[in-house]
Amino acid sequence: MDYIVDSEHQNNRLDVFAASATGLTRSHVKTLIESGAITLNGKTVKCGAALKEGDVVRAEIPAEPAPSALKPEDIPFKIVYEDGDLAVIDKPRGLTVHPAGGRNTGTLVNALLYRLNALSGINGEIRPGIVHRLDKMTSGLMVVAKTDAAHLSLSRQIAAKSAERVYRGIVEGVPKEDAGTVDQPLGRDERDRKKIAVRYDGRRAVTHWRVLKRFKQNALVEFRLETGRTHQIRVHSRFLGYPITGDKEYGFKKQRFSLPGQMLHAVRLSFDHPATGKRMTFESGLPEDFLAVLKKL
Repeated sequence: MDYIVDSEHQNNRLDVFAASATGLTRSHVKTLIESGAITLNGKTVKCGAALKEGDVVRAEIPAEPAPSALKPEDIPFKIVYEDGDLAVIDKPRGLTVHPAGGRNTGTLVNALLYRLNALSGINGEIRPGIVHRLDKMTSGLMVVAKTDAAHLSLSRQIAAKSAERVYRGIVEGVPKEDAGTVDQPLGRDERDRKKIAVRYDGRRAVTHWRVLKRFKQNALVEFRLETGRTHQIRVHSRFLGYPITGDKEYGFKKQRFSLPGQMLHAVRLSFDHPATGKRMTFESGLPEDFLAVLKKL
């Protein structure tokens, strides 16, 4: 909805005017302004921007999410942090993030519906609260949005590359270089649409990596995502010639270890809190199966 500033309200702060016009609290309005849901003359500006007569304040207030038809399920996972806007969770290996392909049970979304009192509705009924994903067999940190305003803010931070996502993985082979960057576009594999491949007509994908420790036939590598494409780290690791250990889709056909999935774990997650602006950083220790492989190496 658009609100035209009249002479009575010129020189008012944007947040004060918007709160009065919409009937929302100042704190809620602040979040909407910062996420771009409330704009001034079509632009995202600061909360304290002074208004002039004739200015147009547009408020695109997210609707309350509709109740989900998905069944809440008591599936174990760790909540690292939670407040009224978001939750940071530690996803276990083997848990699919959201329903797909006709499967509506046994996913992280089902578990979130059971454990959390609210989830954003931006991604619809099938993916409520899901701002970004981890592959089923990848473990580690994810941030989940409980409100639409938080979801918008977190999504913008990921797109603007101000949110940081860091992973650790065990790779097959030993890189000679200490660090590097893979800047290779990704798209659906023409031979297998369920898989991703480096394609020069694909979407740009950038992964930064550095070796943390070398072993005889493997290495422990840290990966930092600049973009967040499907299977990005796994495909880029294969492109380098050092696929992730335990990766049955993109790794070696003959695996030296009997593993449930790829040894890839999201160890660190940083972002600005959507409501307070405070920089928040979370870390997750390596899971037991990952540590067991390192011990063998």
